[in-house]
Order: sequence, then structure tokens, then C-alpha cells
Amino acid sequence: MAGDSRHSAPSERAAVAALADSFVAGLCEWIRIPGIGVDPAHHADVRRSAEWLADRLTADGWPEVAVWGDGPALPAVFACWPAEDPQAPVVLVYGHHDVQPVDPVDRWEHPPFEPVISGDELLGRGASDDKGQVAMHLLGVQAHLAATGQKSPGVTLKLFVEGEEESGSPHLRKLLEDHRESLACDLVVFTDTALHERDAPTVNTGQRGVLGGEITFFGGTDDVHSGRAGGAIPNPATALAKLIAALHDDDNKIQLDGFYDDVREPSTEERADYASLPFDEQKWLRHNGGGAQAAHGETGYSTLERIWVRPTAEINGISGGYTGPGLKTIIPASATAKISFRLVPDQHPDRVREQLSAFVEKHTPNGIRAEVSFRGEGVPPYAISPDDPANAAVREAMESAFDQPVRFARAGGSGPAAVLQQFLGVPLVYLGATLPDDRVHAPNERVVVPLLLKGAEAAAHLWRTLARAEIAKRLSR
Repeated sequence: MAGDSRHSAPSERAAVAALADSFVAGLCEWIRIPGIGVDPAHHADVRRSAEWLADRLTADGWPEVAVWGDGPALPAVFACWPAEDPQAPVVLVYGHHDVQPVDPVDRWEHPPFEPVISGDELLGRGASDDKGQVAMHLLGVQAHLAATGQKSPGVTLKLFVEGEEESGSPHLRKLLEDHRESLACDLVVFTDTALHERDAPTVNTGQRGVLGGEITFFGGTDDVHSGRAGGAIPNPATALAKLIAALHDDDNKIQLDGFYDDVREPSTEERADYASLPFDEQKWLRHNGGGAQAAHGETGYSTLERIWVRPTAEINGISGGYTGPGLKTIIPASATAKISFRLVPDQHPDRVREQLSAFVEKHTPNGIRAEVSFRGEGVPPYAISPDDPANAAVREAMESAFDQPVRFARAGGSGPAAVLQQFLGVPLVYLGATLPDDRVHAPNERVVVPLLLKGAEAAAHLWRTLARAEIAKRLSR
């Protein structure tokens, strides 16, 4: 078996450095393909993006490469590189190649699909989310082979890069079912993730789930003159405002009955880890908080804890009645609120559906008819113990690459981690090297190239680390 990866850091590092220029050139080429999955006008580009990745994998020497996705599913890419040792662990790396829309285009300082290198940053849509990190793993495999002198990875590597993550992965479950045998593995490495800060590298141990929907209150069949009927009939907008106001108490706790029954509290050790991370709240408010004037949230928890390990209920938009210029004195026939929940382990979207429906029924006054609808099934939350042996391997690999202690964190956003973990029935760990302020989903997306190179080095260390006898034995089926 290979030796301790900590004694071979210069080899992996040198291999990454030697390939860095070609890595950046290839990533720029991929970014130029505008694979916006949510826009049907760009579905042909999503296929071009998948085919570009498949061609690159073949050129890199992956012996098995396929593009999946017939019918309504946008194409995903699968690749497999078996280890020489048939008993080696099987590791599946997950990422996605579709990208977000670029609106508002006038806020971009450069064309979004014409990548620009500025200092140590690469700017362009998909540079961070998630083409940069998928390419990072391709580089990591090449560095691993160069550093070890092997013709095959130390573990059997599988790569699964879907084309619909930015659309909510609507066909992911079917892809998993259709290709169950090909995707079978001992461990999933989820690469759509970020570090806490550039100078404070972290390993994520989970991310929140999400459920979105709409609440609509109906009064009469038409808008009516407020002078002729005001004060004599119920106003859906007023009733909806009261419901929204009742959603949180004065400590900002969510008032759905039973909402916190399934919430898993973070451990004392995890909370201590979060508290030890550098965090400039005012800077965070400016860059990640949309310029908010003050932090706000559930009493008794820090800002990082509110983002990472506490559930939320947010009103995303309110509409109803007249919203044009001037004044139109009416009582609207209906009013709608869009709402989304971020969920934490061990909450489930189905239970929250039931809880919201019961809350709306409780707060619907006489004379108002309520409708509650949901978008999709929702995404479950996921978390893995920091003490899991696979997590320890990731941490060791990251520390070898970053030359400093690496702590654990969580992600406030959502993704298909829980779906992958539950379907495949194996642990899932996170390995990424982007930053929370990379402006993903926003104009002027960027990625810090030296961090991607560090991430590739960490991945190269990880394949060597996971092949070690004591870890391989724990992961083997």
C-alpha cells in the first residue's frame, strides 16, 4: 500500500503545478459553452458541455466514458477508472456541468461566457459553480497518477457529472435507478461545495434541505371598490399579511406546530469549531448579506449557526391587488406569498408540507379561501459526523494540500447530497475549494485559481489516503 500522503506532498504539488497552465486553458474552453440548463434555448449547449467533458476525460485516459440522458433528462457524464487492486475502495465523485442564467446581463463587467483572467482570479459563468471544481478533480487524478507513478488510481474512481442540478435535479432519481449498477460505490465525494474563507480552509459536513411553495388567499371573484365594500368584506392581502406576521415569534422561532421536533442539534464540539472560525460580520453583511444593515435571526445562535445548522422560513415574495404607479383604491380578489424553508437534519420536506398546510388552515379567517402549493418534492438535508473515518481522510488530504489545520463547517445552501447518499447507501463527504463570495448565481462569477490548484492537490492526496489498508478496510463493502 502507498505510504502516508503527508510525506509525499511535494510530489503531488509539483504534479499540479506542472499541469496548471493546461488546466486553466481547458477550463476557459469549457466555460465558453453556455450550458444554461434552466433555459430550453440553451439545451443544445448543455449537450455540447457534456460532450466536451466526455472528450476531455477520454483524452485524459479514462477507460470508460459515457454521456447519459435520453428523453427529457439533460445529459449527464459518467466515467470510470478501475484501480489495479480489485479490492480497492470504489469512490464516486459527484458534480454538475450545467450553469445558472446570466441575468441581469448589464451587471456583468465582461461577457459571462468569455472567461477573463484577472490576477489570480478566473471570471466567467461556471468558473466556480461547478465546472471549476469538476475540472479540479480531473486535474487531481492526473496529479495522483504522476505522483505515484501508477497507471491507474489507488482507488477505483467513478465520476458522475449531472446536467440538471441548477434546475433542481428533476431526473436525478431516474438516472440513479437506471444506472444503479454503474454508480455502485463505497463512498461519494461531493464537489459542489466551498471553503469558509481563503485563509481558513474547511471541510463541510453537511448542507441544508429546501422546500418551496406558495400560499394564496382568495376573497371574492373580482377586485372591488374599497369605498363601496371596504370594511364590509375580508381583504385577502390583509389576512395574508397577518399570517406572515404570525410565522415567527419575537425570538424568530418558526411557529409551525411540531416544526422543531425533528431538528438535530449540533454537537458541542461542532459549535466550538464554528465559533473558532474567523468571521467578520460586517464584511459578511456587505458581501454575502446583500448589504443588510444588521444581522438577524433565531435567538441564541450565532450568524454562522443560523446559516448552517438552523432551519428557516423565508417569504420570498408577496403579490396581490394593484402594484402599478399611482393609487387604485381596491380590495384585491386574491393575494399570494411565495415561501421557502431551509431544513436541517433530521427534518423531512413531507412533514414540513403537512405542518405548513396546518398552519395556513389555522390562520385562514372566515370568508377567505386558502390554497397551498409546493414546487417539487423538496430536497432533504444531509449531514455526516466529523468523526467519520472518510471525513478524517478528507481532512488529512486537505491539510496536506493547504499546509495548515483544517476545521469543519456546514453549507447553508442545498443540493442533492441526501438523495445520492440515501440511494447509494454509502457515506458522502465533501471536497471543494471555492469561496462563499465567488458570486455564484450572480453577475461576475469568479473562482480563485490557486485555491482550485490546492483542491486538485487535496484530491490527489485523498486517493492515496483512501487506498491505505486501514481506511480501505473500513470502506470496503
